[in-house]
Amino acid sequence: MDPRPACLVTNIVSPYRREPFRLLAAAEDVEVIAWGEDAGPPVRGLTVHRATQAGAARLAAGGRYRAVICGLNGRVALSGSYLAARARRVPFVLWVGIWAHPRTPAHALSVLPTRHLYRSADAVATYGPHVTRHVEAHRGARGGVFVAAQAVDVEHFGAPVREHDVAQARARAGAGDADLLVLFVGRLEEAKGVRVLLEAWREANLGPTARLALAGAGPLKAEAERVRSGVRVLGYLGPLELPALYAAADVLVLPSVRTATFTEPWGLVTNEAMLQRTPVIASDAVGAAAGGLVRDGRNGLVFPAGDSAALSVRLQALSRSPQLRERLGAAARADASELTPAAWAQGMRRALAHAGALRDAIEGGRRPDGQRGHRPRWQPPRAPSC
Repeated sequence: MDPRPACLVTNIVSPYRREPFRLLAAAEDVEVIAWGEDAGPPVRGLTVHRATQAGAARLAAGGRYRAVICGLNGRVALSGSYLAARARRVPFVLWVGIWAHPRTPAHALSVLPTRHLYRSADAVATYGPHVTRHVEAHRGARGGVFVAAQAVDVEHFGAPVREHDVAQARARAGAGDADLLVLFVGRLEEAKGVRVLLEAWREANLGPTARLALAGAGPLKAEAERVRSGVRVLGYLGPLELPALYAAADVLVLPSVRTATFTEPWGLVTNEAMLQRTPVIASDAVGAAAGGLVRDGRNGLVFPAGDSAALSVRLQALSRSPQLRERLGAAARADASELTPAAWAQGMRRALAHAGALRDAIEGGRRPDGQRGHRPRWQPPRAPSC
């Protein structure tokens, strides 16, 4: 039995990662090494070491850990953590969120090293099936790729919202009781498809009882404020304010587009809105759509990224049919409820199990793959014979 903890190297412990990380730490004795400038506040039950990227690599190489889990962020932290795992002969688990490599000249230099990591990691944990397909296209038949589902706090975002709070949220968005309220939550920037949404809003021409609320800040704020036909910019809203706004909305739109540097890895606002029975219209450049959470005709609608005309048609369809919104919303809540912090931790544990890096003492004697007994011992790779 290896009594050492494992480590997870990442840039920040963001609010939506705290509970998944805590659950993984409780199950597998995992410590987090956070190298971002703002690593986040302390989390009860979770050991977080704050370091620079180089410092994170040094900690991973110190011999304290039985395995290293590392995301793709941070060139120094990533390469250093991988080399540390190889030098210490402990398993390396790669955590991947991208499903299209950035296309800038600078990013071109990282294509081959990234593909090497896809192929040589002892296991890979991904944001969803769309990322799994991307990784497997380079990893080949090696296997060892597991989904660690993108999750939000289901209890918080799925909790019932009082009618008074819903009414206040609608009033804040400028919507009356009988108005259609379309919601966008996110950065007001090109990559999030804000210009596509504003153009689709003009084309849809939903009438005087339709409202579009934009909850967020960013470089396109002034442009959005110049659109006078029922558009209101609410600014940034925090997690405590959002559930009521999701419950107040008739539909959430996430119209992200692909750019040279960005393809939406997931879009957690989809999970959040769906938990309040709010159907989602998402572009096919949104990871939550490509990864199977937002399913066209079941719990939302999907349109080709950048196509404002297609988006306007879908806005019109939902504006005309409260019954369609209700049906999609009911399925949305059921589907989003399955993507929990515990599901993320379970997916990560499957990756650790494949790499031979589970703790020996598995609760109830059952491994994440459903098999009973202890984990297989990880053996360092044999030197090639001459």
